[in-house]
Amino acid sequence: MTQDAKQYDLIVIGQGPAGISAAIYAVRSGLRVLAIARDRGSLDKADKIENYYGFVDPISGNDLLDRGIAQAQRLGVDTLAAEVTGVVWLEGFTVETTQGDYAASTLILALGMPRRKTSIKGLDDFEGRGVSYCATCDGFFYRGKSVAVVGNGEYAVKEASELKHIAAEVIIMTNGRPLEASGSDPQMRINQSKILKAEGDEDKIRRLITTDGPLEVDGVFVAEGTASALDLALKLGIENDGKVILTDANQQTNLPGLFAAGDCTGGLLQVAVAVGEGAKAGMAAAGFVRKLQGGREPTVQWGG
Repeated sequence: MTQDAKQYDLIVIGQGPAGISAAIYAVRSGLRVLAIARDRGSLDKADKIENYYGFVDPISGNDLLDRGIAQAQRLGVDTLAAEVTGVVWLEGFTVETTQGDYAASTLILALGMPRRKTSIKGLDDFEGRGVSYCATCDGFFYRGKSVAVVGNGEYAVKEASELKHIAAEVIIMTNGRPLEASGSDPQMRINQSKILKAEGDEDKIRRLITTDGPLEVDGVFVAEGTASALDLALKLGIENDGKVILTDANQQTNLPGLFAAGDCTGGLLQVAVAVGEGAKAGMAAAGFVRKLQGGREPTVQWGG
């Protein structure tokens, strides 16, 4: 954790229905809460929502998000528009973002469903045989070797920066796009060629075929887009089934103080479910903080 990391009781990663619901319940329980998100997620594109309780007329996803965020801000939740590039757990949580580091006693992941994997031909065939989605998890196996990181944003640069201390060579493959991240290290090569396919043998991946010819590699780390809830879960060692994060009845993961809610936990992917899970996670997080502080369990403020 950096010395100037701003301290909160709870940080929520995600500003959709699950994340904002969690933030509202937690702040009403007396916690200092920060909700972080880079964008507004898939709900922002929903034209009409007709099955959410209490709305006689349809409401757009954009309007529903606006109302939720405004409500949270009115109650005292701090909100931040930034990309989360990493989370560190050491006697609390430090969330690393493009706008600086933020620390908290407890954390809620509410990032929605994990992003789709890359569409590069043949790459999925080598998962576990040279293709990874987590530098923290698998970087050790590439000590002194050449690796490629596929992606063109801040998350890709973050993954590459973790690998540069282990691998002999790190190449950021932007797959035909410009690099959109700032502060890339001169030690890391940037290759903007379009990737046509991945090739290898029964043992492992061997090369990426690009529009500029073949590129021999020992491993490939996929870091396209932004870090998903599953990406962060893998780095922190949180139990998952490879698709979603596993939680108990109170939305707590196997890591003390870390909760998850909404689509990233699977189940019925509906706004009503996300809001309910967010409420449970927010209350459970408040209880966790109170226990750390040696106080009594929180009592939510019902009514106005």
